[in-house]
Amino acid sequence: MYVVALTINGQEVKARSGVTILEAAQWAGIYIPALCYHPALKPVAQWRADLACGLCMVEVEGHEDLPLSCVTRVAEGMVVHTETPQVQEARCENLRSILVEHPHACLTCEKAEHCGPSDICIRNVSVRERCVACPKNGRCELQSIVKYIGLGESPLPYRHKGLPKTKGEPLYDRDNNLCVLCGRCVSVCRDVVGVEALAFIPHDGKVTVGPSSGGSYRDAGCRFCGACVEVCPTAALMDQGERWAPFPDREAALVPCRHACPAGIDVPRYIHLVAEGRFGEAAAVIREKVPFPGVLGRVCFHTCEDMCHRGELNEPIAIRALRRFAMEYDNGICKQHTRAVIPRGKRVAIVGSGPAGLTTAYYLAKAGLSVVVFEALPEPGGMMRVGIPRYRLPREILDSEITGIRDVGVTIETNARIESLEQLFEQGYQAIFLAMGAHQDIKLGVEGDDSAGVIGCASFLRGANLGNRVGLGDRIAVIGGGNAAIDASRVALRLGVKEVAILYRRTRKEMPASPEEVEEALREGVNILFLVAPTRISPENGVLKVECTRMRLGRPDASGRKLPEPITGSEFDMYFDSIVAAIGQRPLVPEGFGLQVKDDKTLQVNAETLATSREGVFAGGDVVSGPASVIEAIAMGRQAASSIDKYLGGSGLIEETLAPTERPDLWLGHDEGIAYWHRVETPYLSLEQRMGGFAEVRLGLDKETAIGEAKRCLRCNLRLEVSAARRIQSLRSSP
Repeated sequence: MYVVALTINGQEVKARSGVTILEAAQWAGIYIPALCYHPALKPVAQWRADLACGLCMVEVEGHEDLPLSCVTRVAEGMVVHTETPQVQEARCENLRSILVEHPHACLTCEKAEHCGPSDICIRNVSVRERCVACPKNGRCELQSIVKYIGLGESPLPYRHKGLPKTKGEPLYDRDNNLCVLCGRCVSVCRDVVGVEALAFIPHDGKVTVGPSSGGSYRDAGCRFCGACVEVCPTAALMDQGERWAPFPDREAALVPCRHACPAGIDVPRYIHLVAEGRFGEAAAVIREKVPFPGVLGRVCFHTCEDMCHRGELNEPIAIRALRRFAMEYDNGICKQHTRAVIPRGKRVAIVGSGPAGLTTAYYLAKAGLSVVVFEALPEPGGMMRVGIPRYRLPREILDSEITGIRDVGVTIETNARIESLEQLFEQGYQAIFLAMGAHQDIKLGVEGDDSAGVIGCASFLRGANLGNRVGLGDRIAVIGGGNAAIDASRVALRLGVKEVAILYRRTRKEMPASPEEVEEALREGVNILFLVAPTRISPENGVLKVECTRMRLGRPDASGRKLPEPITGSEFDMYFDSIVAAIGQRPLVPEGFGLQVKDDKTLQVNAETLATSREGVFAGGDVVSGPASVIEAIAMGRQAASSIDKYLGGSGLIEETLAPTERPDLWLGHDEGIAYWHRVETPYLSLEQRMGGFAEVRLGLDKETAIGEAKRCLRCNLRLEVSAARRIQSLRSSP
C-alpha cells in the first residue's frame, strides 16, 4: 500500500490507499456522523445498500452526487467537504426518516443530557432500559448524532412500529421498536464471530432483525457472547439490567468470572487455551497470579462459577475442574518467561506458612528480597496441610507447590514459633509479615462444652492430618454447618467411626458448607440433623449425653440468613462417644507482639496496605479476615507482597506474564445447539474405594472431556475486544 494525499474541509490529510473517506477523516480527527458504520465491521452499504443510514454522505469536488464516505475510497488529490449546506440538508432529511419509526422521547427530553443511572425518564422506565445513559457507555450514538445534525424547526413525527419486545431469552433484551436497521448486529454475528445467529427477517412488509432460525436465540445457535449488544448504536439490544447491579464497573459486569476471582486469575484466557488444546499455556496463565494452582484446582470455592454467565443458559462452566486439568497437563512453558531474580540485599520475616504467608514469600523472593518463613508446626502449609483433609488435597500436590516456592529462594523454618517481633527486627529483618492463620477453636458456649471427649474441630483435623492417633469411639456428633464440619465428619468415617451425625441449627439451604461437599458427605453415610441445636453436654455412663432442642427459622440476621429460634417443648437427648465442635476458629495473636487487635481477635490493619499498628509489620490471611478460603488468603498475600515491596523501596509491581500474549481471535463459528450443551459431570472415586483410606475423592478430567467443557464457554471477554477493534482499525488506517 502507498500513501495518498487528499484535502478534507481544507485540511491536508494523508491516508493509506484503499481506505475510505470516513476512515481517513476519523484518523485526522474530523467527525463524520454514521449509524451503520463500525470500525470492526463491513459497512452495511456494501451488502445491504437499501439499509444504509445515509448520514455519512459528503461532498467531493468533481462528483455530482453526495457519495457515502463509509464506502468511497480515497484518491490522490481528492477534495472533500463534510459540512456544506447541501450535505447538512440531506443528512437532516435522512435522519428524520430514521426517527419516524423510532420512539424518540429520549432525544427530545430536555433532561436527557443530565440524567443519571438512577433517574426515571419521561416514559417512566429505568434509564437502564433505554438509550440515554445506558450501561454501554453513556448516551447512545443515535442521540449524539441527533444533537450534531439537528432536526430542524418542524415537529418530529413518530409512527410506532408496534413490534413486540423479546422476552424469555437469557442475558439480553431486544426491542425492535428502537432498532434503526443499521445492520451492525447481523454483521458482527456473521462476519466477525461467525455464529450467524442473527438475520434480517421480513415482518408484515417490513424488515426486522431476529434469530436466523425464526425461533429462539438458543435454537439459532446464539453463543450469547454479547458482540451484537456491543455494536448496537441504540438501545435496541441491551444487557438485562439486573446483570449490572452487583458489579462496580462495566468490565466486571461483562466478564464476571475474572472479576469474582479474588486473585484476579484471567479465567476466560486459560479456558480458551484449554479449548484450543494449549494446556501448558493455560497453566502458565494461572501461574501468573497464584503460586498454588494445583491446590486451587482442588479446594477453591470457585466463586467464579457462581458468577458465570453460562449458568443463565443452563449450568456454569466447570472452571475449577479446568484449572486442575490445566495444571495436570502443565508442560513447564511458564519457565521460558520467568524473570531472573536480582538480589536487593533486604530481608523479610514471615510468620506462618499458610497460603497467605507463602504467597507473600514467593512474590517478595521474586522481587529480589531475602525471605525466611517461620512455621510453628512441624510441616509447612498452614491450614492447607492441617485443615484440609488429604482426600480433598493430596499431600504430594501441596508438597510440590511448596517446593516451587522454595526454588525461588524462600527459606522455611519449621517448629519455629515466634513470640517476639523485637527479636526478628534485632536479627536484621527490615519488615515482618504476620500470617499465623486462625487455629484456635471457638467453644460451643453451652454447659459442659469443656467435658472430656469434646474436641475442637481445628484441633481434631490438625491431629488427623499430621498423623496423630485420634480416639473418637464408634459414634460421634459434629456440631456446625461449615466446610470444617463436613471435613471433620468425613475424616471421622475414614478413621473408623461407625456413625457420624452433624447437628446443624438451620436448614440445608443456609449451610455455609460447599453444596458439593455436603452431597458427598451424605453419600458416604454422614447423617445431618437440621434445625437441631445442643443446649447442654454431660458425661453419663461413659458416653456424652447431648441435650438438644429443635429450632425454627425466624427473622434474618446480619448475614442475611434467618435466625434459628428454639421451639418450646421440643427438647430431646442424644448420646455420643465424642463431640467435635465445628462452629468456628479465631486467631491467637501473642500479647508480646503489642499490636492492635479487634474484638474478634483478628489483627487491625490498613485495608489498602495491610500495615498493622506497628511500623514495618504487616499482616494478612485468616489472622486478619478470620477463617476464609485459600484463594482469599492468596489474594491478601499478593496484596501484602506489593505493599512490603513498596515499603522497602521497590515498585510494588508483582505482576508477571508467563504465557505468550496475543490478541484473541474473535471468530467463534457456529456450533449447533451449543446453548443446550450440558456441564461435564465431575468423576468421583467409588464409595468402596474411598472409604478404605484417604485417597483423593474428586478425580480429574480427561483431554476430550476438558476440551469439550472449555468450548461451552460463552467467551464473554471477546465483547471487550470488539470495542477495542475501533482503536485497532484507526491505527490500521493511518499512514
